[in-house]
Amino acid sequence: MSSAPRATSATADGTAWLASAGTHPRSTLILWQEHPDAPVVLPCGTVFDVVSAPAVFGRRMLDRLREEGPGSGPVALFRGRMLLFAAPGTAQRLPSLLSWEQWGGAHGRRTEAVPPLLCHGTGDAVTVPALTGADACGTSRWLAAPDTRHPWLPGPEVVHWAAVRAARAAVRISIFPPADQGANVYDVSRRR
Repeated sequence: MSSAPRATSATADGTAWLASAGTHPRSTLILWQEHPDAPVVLPCGTVFDVVSAPAVFGRRMLDRLREEGPGSGPVALFRGRMLLFAAPGTAQRLPSLLSWEQWGGAHGRRTEAVPPLLCHGTGDAVTVPALTGADACGTSRWLAAPDTRHPWLPGPEVVHWAAVRAARAAVRISIFPPADQGANVYDVSRRR
């Protein structure tokens, strides 16, 4: 686990890795050579999946990954959402892991502090920030830009772990049902 600051601009190897996700990687590389400040839409599902969370909750997840867990892969901020790049297949598996935790619904633990996570996988596409840092409007930037041709990407279990811990940091979550407020409680510690 390394807490060293990550690159905020993609390296040449990181750029090649990102471009490899596109339908025409060479065209994407040429576009970025001519316009390194241009965001690009890339498909998910083969090279990476993306888990998108509101920025504050995403930051909590990122903190858990970096401080208590294995670290993170590339991470971007785009229009108020944190984009956590994850291993292919994460978008398909993560919702069932969260459902198993009863992450929503009538009896679930979801509160405003535990927002829904958007999972982008096969058939989806995401806009990745410009390679050179923040865009002109300041709505997208890399928090941890890709810096290798094969970056480590967290899988569904690791992202699930980070989400659960981020939720616990935001609200106290108990595995026990709330106590019956009308129940009679007797102190049996003082027996005669």
